[in-house]
Amino acid sequence: MDTTTTLLLIAACVAAALLAAAVALLVRLVRTRRTLRRAGLPTGPRWVFWGAVAYLLLPTDLLPDPVYLDDIGVLLLALRSLPLPRRTPEG
Repeated sequence: MDTTTTLLLIAACVAAALLAAAVALLVRLVRTRRTLRRAGLPTGPRWVFWGAVAYLLLPTDLLPDPVYLDDIGVLLLALRSLPLPRRTPEG
């Protein structure tokens, strides 16, 4: 195998791993939002959720689509913006 083929193979593997991470975060975001809604808890602004989903799916990005780092960042911010219930100390 020559150097170009090796580099392309490595780049494809990295892109596939980043895509898998982005999809895993999307699934986690959807499940968390669904769980909060079923529990009757507030889910935060709708536009944050749908904006993150649209940013992942639309082809217009800050970075080209084989580099999913910006998509992962947007999904992490959306997941972080969901209000999680606070635990009360037992006592």
